[in-house]
Amino acid sequence: MKLAKRVERVSPSLTLAITAKAKKLRSEGVDIVSFAAGEPDFDTPSHIKGAAMAAIKEGFTKYTPASGMLELKEAVSKKLECENGLVYPPPSISISCGAKHSLYNIFQAICQEGDEVIIPSPYWLSYPEMVKLAGATPVFVQAHEENGFRVNIDDLKKALTKNTKALILNSPSNPTGSIYGDGDLKEIADLAVSKGIAVVSDEIYEKIIYDGQKHTSIASLGNKIKDISIVVNGVSKSYSMTGWRIGYIAAPSDVIVAINKIQSHSTSNPASISQKAALEAITGDQTSVKDMVKEFSIRRDLITGGLSKIKGFKVFKPQGAFYVFCNITGTKIDSLTLTNRLLDEASVAVIPGRPFGSDSHIRLSFANSSSEIKKGLDRIGKWVKEKL
Repeated sequence: MKLAKRVERVSPSLTLAITAKAKKLRSEGVDIVSFAAGEPDFDTPSHIKGAAMAAIKEGFTKYTPASGMLELKEAVSKKLECENGLVYPPPSISISCGAKHSLYNIFQAICQEGDEVIIPSPYWLSYPEMVKLAGATPVFVQAHEENGFRVNIDDLKKALTKNTKALILNSPSNPTGSIYGDGDLKEIADLAVSKGIAVVSDEIYEKIIYDGQKHTSIASLGNKIKDISIVVNGVSKSYSMTGWRIGYIAAPSDVIVAINKIQSHSTSNPASISQKAALEAITGDQTSVKDMVKEFSIRRDLITGGLSKIKGFKVFKPQGAFYVFCNITGTKIDSLTLTNRLLDEASVAVIPGRPFGSDSHIRLSFANSSSEIKKGLDRIGKWVKEKL
């Protein structure tokens, strides 16, 4: 069968290949220490699960409006105003099947053939593929490690063309854990406003931040930037609800109308039960979030401290999220080769930096127990001493 050309433009996932290989080894009885997980290892808090179970018992198992139930939109609206200084009424909010789904819908709604979307690199690996699927072209701008993996405004200016439609901003970042400060955001906002470029702000890791850092949504820096911003968030990371698949978008009403139209003909509504769980997550007790971030902070210090002692590994200490994007140029091995060798020879699973835009790095998740982190670090350290 002849396939659509747009599918030919999409790259296969290297991360899924590594993960599948690690799972196969585990099924064969090999003790694999995995630093690959892109999700918290904590259980979904009990009060959130309770809300879902209550929804089932009450028969809340039917369709909701395609763009999500009003009560959840109202909760998101209140959350954005109270926590982010953003005023978006419910009609300017759309609930989706996860933040990834939100992003996909956005690019389908705003992009067309000939458009260009600027993506700071390193980047979450699905951004360029989503842009390609929407018919647009990803344009990468390097965010240098010495600048905290924050893209330089002059480099952004050089990347602009008459075809530039949007800029993707991810803070805190997957894979680097970097956070954009208010000064950086203002420069980017001023540039976007002056050129009329949409800003897609992926804020899914906003609550997972360390060392007294703060998260600022670029859309909160004034009405002009808010009018061209599209804010993406969800409950997956902050509330350990990855499998529940609830994300949301806040944007100008015309963008939301277009997104809702797309969603109504693709997935229809997100799962009704998951929406009730998300409502409880957003409006209920937030203690579990604070406890999780506190534990992540301990693990972050453990893994960065351990990696910094291993020859050939240079650590960038993340300010947010739960990943370490570790420079491996000192090993003189590319990221994919190193990833495969660590898995085959040390029984440690990491993610290569190549699909994130840097073959000089590997990504390690510390969404893992401290004991597993220590075991993995010991194995990597021993492997380096024996093999390099």
